[in-house]
Amino acid sequence: MALMDKIRHLPVRVVTGAYILHAGIDKLQADDDTSKGLHGMASAAFPQLERVPPDRFVRGLAVGEIAVGSALLAPVVPATLAGGALTAFSGALVALYARTPRLRRPGSIWPSPDGRAISKDVWMLGIGVSLMAGGLANRRAKRRAERG
Repeated sequence: MALMDKIRHLPVRVVTGAYILHAGIDKLQADDDTSKGLHGMASAAFPQLERVPPDRFVRGLAVGEIAVGSALLAPVVPATLAGGALTAFSGALVALYARTPRLRRPGSIWPSPDGRAISKDVWMLGIGVSLMAGGLANRRAKRRAERG
């Protein structure tokens, strides 16, 4: 990837990566009540998670957040790959928002007071898709230039 492309992606990668990395590190210290609360919300939206113990779920979530945040912060990770990781992660959070009725106003996509904190994850989804699209466009342009 050209230097200018890396510089263009730098602000969103650093800000988003640092935020997600910090959230993951914080979750490593989660107490039982926090673990049960996070697990309960996730299990309500994704019933298959009910079989996973709350502490294991939160540890896995923390490791996932640390991995995504680190990928975004590492300049050696291509934008397409970092964007794909962010898209998958934030897509799951947006799905959680969509599957949890109390997070939205009745009959609406707009957040209820309870949903404001998680509704912002749609921005991360947009950032992830943008990073992937930019990385793919750069790859295509490079191939065209190589072919002459």
